[in-house]
Amino acid sequence: MLPRIPNLLSRRWIALLAPAVLAAASMSPAHAADAVPTATASPAAVTSEFDGQRAFGYLKSLCALGPRYSGSPGMQQQQALIAAHMQELGLQVERQEFDGPRGRRGATPMANLIVSLNPAAKERIILCAHYDTRPRPDRDPNPRLRTRGKFVGANDGASGTAALMELAQHLRGVGGRRGVDLVFFDGEEFVFTQRDRYFLGSEHFARQYRDEPPQHKYAAAVLLDMIADKRLGIKYDGFSNRWSDSRPLVDEIWDTARKLGVWEFTRSEWPTAVSDDHLALHNIAKIPACDIIDFAYPDPLNSFWHTTADVPENCSAESLGKVGRVVLTWVRGRLGVAGGDSP
Repeated sequence: MLPRIPNLLSRRWIALLAPAVLAAASMSPAHAADAVPTATASPAAVTSEFDGQRAFGYLKSLCALGPRYSGSPGMQQQQALIAAHMQELGLQVERQEFDGPRGRRGATPMANLIVSLNPAAKERIILCAHYDTRPRPDRDPNPRLRTRGKFVGANDGASGTAALMELAQHLRGVGGRRGVDLVFFDGEEFVFTQRDRYFLGSEHFARQYRDEPPQHKYAAAVLLDMIADKRLGIKYDGFSNRWSDSRPLVDEIWDTARKLGVWEFTRSEWPTAVSDDHLALHNIAKIPACDIIDFAYPDPLNSFWHTTADVPENCSAESLGKVGRVVLTWVRGRLGVAGGDSP
């Protein structure tokens, strides 16, 4: 990942509409019928604790759609799946649409998805993840598969997305003076060559927040990326751990993990600073931000990252559950909401 800043033309925020209608509007009839595979658990079965098994079911449903890179049929089906999930929970999805890079058929259509919980609150927290997959498994050990292999992004894309889907079940209906926005970023890695730009969705979101300030203010942003590794290990990312406005946020989350006994959150940094969507949120939007990421999947060489091995079989419901439990407990503390877990 490279911290490059694309020069995208901004559009105004798309009006808030019913999520199923929004998703269907951009989907061709050929894909509409099979857009939403059956989930492994009903969203109505809400418990007080983050359910790693249920989140893992969402991960598998996402991967069953196949590659979900920006502008692809798989991405359209994923948007419909997320919209239907949120609608069943009584929540609405806002599409923040923008143009991605231009190709032979014109600009690639992209859309960040935003689900606002307690939307009237003026002080808000962002919980976010990228939901696009890399177009190709370009780090695969098999040279042929680097251009022709199928990349479903179970850990790199689906894990953070599945966690947000599960978090929505526990945070819906929250009230008070604080609110939460669940944000699914498009275009995090719509990358084919070394010259291509990363983080398109988060940078568009951050510029909109900066250039067209809303009525609310974001107090913190927490990014979830690659959190389902069977050999889970979460270290500090070298940016948020050193930003003076973000280090207190990092400490809060790691302290929560320690109190919950989730020892996979370790007090050390990744050897190299991890460039990710949190850079735009901090550097452009000026929001304190933290990246929760396991950048050793499944080993220090990151051997499964951007390869055909990034599949559900190499991911873990237990790992998803541990990270989700920490994040849910932390955000409940910030919101002043009682929950099933307490540090």
